[in-house]
Amino acid sequence: MSDAFKVQIRTADQTRKAQVEVETDKSAGELIQAAVDNWKLPVDTEYTLVNVTRGTTVPAAQRVGSVADPGDVLEVQPVLVAGATREPRRGR
Repeated sequence: MSDAFKVQIRTADQTRKAQVEVETDKSAGELIQAAVDNWKLPVDTEYTLVNVTRGTTVPAAQRVGSVADPGDVLEVQPVLVAGATREPRRGR
């Protein structure tokens, strides 16, 4: 059995937050998926995990125990896709 510790996890808009006990061998991706499932976040959106306490983005494959300490705040943030194209205007 792996070790576990408590962190606060929240959404970027801070409308959802919880203090959870997370196992050190869980990946950031598993933590994100649990938040999406539990909070019924949109499934057609890509998310990233940010350790707000440390000011770092956590790669999805990274183990939580190596990127967070007890009491850290972890934020599930939607990945914004920029560069939407707009059709050029046609003559008036």
